[in-house]
Amino acid sequence: MQFLLLAYDGNDPEALQRRLNVREEHLKKISRLKMAGEYLFGGAILDDNDKMIGSMIVYEFPDRQSLDERLKDEPYITGDVWEKIEIQPFRHAKMI
Repeated sequence: MQFLLLAYDGNDPEALQRRLNVREEHLKKISRLKMAGEYLFGGAILDDNDKMIGSMIVYEFPDRQSLDERLKDEPYITGDVWEKIEIQPFRHAKMI
């Protein structure tokens, strides 16, 4: 089952620095999830000035509970980067 995560960073003056502080750790986790087939695609959400303000990720897990387990040690969550998180079931369109 696929899930779409939309997560928005805080908008306080230290928000970008918090993101940068744990970014390498976040990318390492994403790499492990990709190798396990649990990360399908994603990237940074940008503002009009190309500043990172959030993230969009599509995950593949058997169920929502499995995704929630994986997110418990997500650096952007434990590092207080993401302030608002939305997760919805998702289906990637297959091209014919």
